[in-house]
Amino acid sequence: MTTITLHPGKDGAGVVRRTVLPGGLRVVTETMPTVRSVAVGMWVGIGSRDEAPEHMGATHFLEHLLFKGTPTRDAMEISASIEGIGGEINAFTAKEYTCYYARVLDEDLPVAVDVLADVVTSSLVTDEDVESERGVILEEIAMHDDDPSDVVHEQFAAELYGDSPIGRPILGTVESINTLGRDRIAEYYHRYYRPRRTVVSVAGNIRHEEVVELVTRAYERAGALSGPAEFAAPRTSGPGAGPRSGVRVVDRPTEQANLVLGTTGLSRTDDRRFALGVLNSALGGGMSSRLFQEIREKRGLAYSAYSYTSAYADTGQFGIYVGCLPSKIDDVLKICRDELIRVVDQGLSADEIMRGKGQMRGGLVLGLEDTGSRMSRIGKNELVYEELMSVDEVLSRIEAVTPDEISEIAGDVLNRPLTLAVIGPYGDKDFTDAIR
Repeated sequence: MTTITLHPGKDGAGVVRRTVLPGGLRVVTETMPTVRSVAVGMWVGIGSRDEAPEHMGATHFLEHLLFKGTPTRDAMEISASIEGIGGEINAFTAKEYTCYYARVLDEDLPVAVDVLADVVTSSLVTDEDVESERGVILEEIAMHDDDPSDVVHEQFAAELYGDSPIGRPILGTVESINTLGRDRIAEYYHRYYRPRRTVVSVAGNIRHEEVVELVTRAYERAGALSGPAEFAAPRTSGPGAGPRSGVRVVDRPTEQANLVLGTTGLSRTDDRRFALGVLNSALGGGMSSRLFQEIREKRGLAYSAYSYTSAYADTGQFGIYVGCLPSKIDDVLKICRDELIRVVDQGLSADEIMRGKGQMRGGLVLGLEDTGSRMSRIGKNELVYEELMSVDEVLSRIEAVTPDEISEIAGDVLNRPLTLAVIGPYGDKDFTDAIR
């Protein structure tokens, strides 16, 4: 068992420490002595992009099943154990990881650790639970499909990445969920839910030594701690995709058209990500951004208009989302294209860069004001990055972005082949000119 300090903190607060237990299980904590709550997360380095075609949807299916029961707790006891002490418990699945988490009073930390460890290590995954939860997931897919603003992002990823794991929906499809059997899901669970792929992150009014003791005890009870203290290295590659160009139109009789126009972005470890972040903030990150001002404030063409970036181990996305009246889509697309060209040709003004940096800095700091966000930051960082940058270091990297760096990243990313996804009442309308 080895323990190191990843960040010394200041005046006893913000100290981040990591202990590696047998089997490669990592425990990462951040002290927040002025609060009375604790957030606990168990991060497993497996996501939907790891699924073979025959396992499509299995990662998210497992997220549901792990709350159904263990040898010592049924579904009711799992939820009641946390909710009965005023806490909350939940989980989410992403493309490259899955997280099970709870937030409780600091005095109830032992309960949260014990319940989450039981859920992650000892799920029964019974035939009965698989069949019961299959219906729930199909309802979730149906609910998702009823929201075109969700579906258009999914369609954009599918067109951008093609028929690759990273382009497929996290929830799976109706067909894939209906064909997933108990044995296939259980095999996936036992293959990937291993200590060497797992990070336990805890933030709040805690002592690192106590957390390590609680986690060790819980995992030993499950017989899950054995072998060398060697953990899986962060993912640095995968079956991603290069720049693609294409149009995907889903014809629906909606009152509002939904579109995403974009291209591939940067991987999460690309040093240029800070420049792209400032560019994104200035272009479409808020009410003062170019896109919001041009599309909504000046012309009244849409209620919602923004740009975004997302990053994975080996690739990423840059996209512009707009929801508008179907009759306005050609005008909206022209504005989006014109603004992209203008940024590439002219860059950003000094005021835009200042606002972009300010938005990034404020978003980072304000987003870390509670134990849950702190837990997520250190847990995700430990799982997918090779080092933990302090908040001050990240702020310095944002402030150091230069106009030349922004122009350079704009010339790279915004000049890549464009992909467009549209949902609306368009029949066989041809949108090819919008991406030329």
